[in-house]
Amino acid sequence: MADRYAVIMAGGKGERFWPASRLARPKHLLPIVGDKPMLTQTIERLIGLLPVENIIVITNSEQLEGVRDVAPMLPDANIVAEPVGRDTAAAVGLAMLLVKQRNPAASMAMLPADAVVNDADSYKSALETAFKAAESSASLVTLGVQPTEPATGYGYIQCGPVKEVIDNRDIFSVRQFKEKPDLETAKLYLQSGEYFWNAGMFVWSVETISAALSEFTPTLMTGLEEIESGMNEGKDLVALLGELYPHLEKISVDFAIMEKAENVLTLAATFDWDDVGAWPAIERQFPSDRAGNVNKGEARYMECSNNIVVSGEDHLVALIGVEDLIVVHTGDATLVCRKDKAQKIKEMVRNLGEEEALKRLL
Repeated sequence: MADRYAVIMAGGKGERFWPASRLARPKHLLPIVGDKPMLTQTIERLIGLLPVENIIVITNSEQLEGVRDVAPMLPDANIVAEPVGRDTAAAVGLAMLLVKQRNPAASMAMLPADAVVNDADSYKSALETAFKAAESSASLVTLGVQPTEPATGYGYIQCGPVKEVIDNRDIFSVRQFKEKPDLETAKLYLQSGEYFWNAGMFVWSVETISAALSEFTPTLMTGLEEIESGMNEGKDLVALLGELYPHLEKISVDFAIMEKAENVLTLAATFDWDDVGAWPAIERQFPSDRAGNVNKGEARYMECSNNIVVSGEDHLVALIGVEDLIVVHTGDATLVCRKDKAQKIKEMVRNLGEEEALKRLL
């Protein structure tokens, strides 16, 4: 276990969960599902698979204190803030450097901060297998989720033949990654049985991901090597990142590497998974009444159906004669939105940001 690390990416804005989610305390710092913040749950889910000192969180400067608040079990040095966002390839490169400084022979998992996984034992078991696959064949390994519906909000992974079997699990070669499809295409993916949802969970060795960055993103790698030189000279990491990180190439790891590399493998996640991407996902995670109403916090309904209500325990939301609404109440803002317009919340938040008097609500 000393040769294995997990790096959790925790820098998202969580705009689709406004007004509960804010820039300084977005959804992964909130108990959207469960009694603890999503990031706390992610860290605790790894304990037993890895030593706590081998768990690293990459966040941003706005969320740094919030991450420290919800992750007191991690050493301060294990929480690193990007001074600016440069997309996921840069975050992967920074993660590689942080792990390489500790053990250049290590392997590492890159994980999202805010997925809902209830079966922690199966989660750890699948990651254990992914580590073995990454270490045995110098491959870029991803965990795929078996689709249960023709979802249009996820990217997909098309499986090739079985490459090997580890821990009685099939390890597939990857034919290609697919962007979020339209509904008809998603139905074809589901019918074919060849596709997994891309859950954004990756495992690879430091050496393998370093080689991939050099091959597919040489400009980004040049910038990372400059940061690494400063780290090797003992320069202050915060100052070093502040100076150099903003100049790194901005590109996603899926587009930059995963869609181009040939040494990509995948295995099926055997655990439950939900990325909880927007308020309608609450329906999948909380019980409903007979009319399909779901609430987190105090709510009462009269002649209502299929509504979602989120409020504090000291605030009652009462609905009469409405259906298919999302109602979220916080101390300084209230959202009322039709469920089929949930994706518009992100646009609303950006509109608020254009009004100087309302920027405090972001």
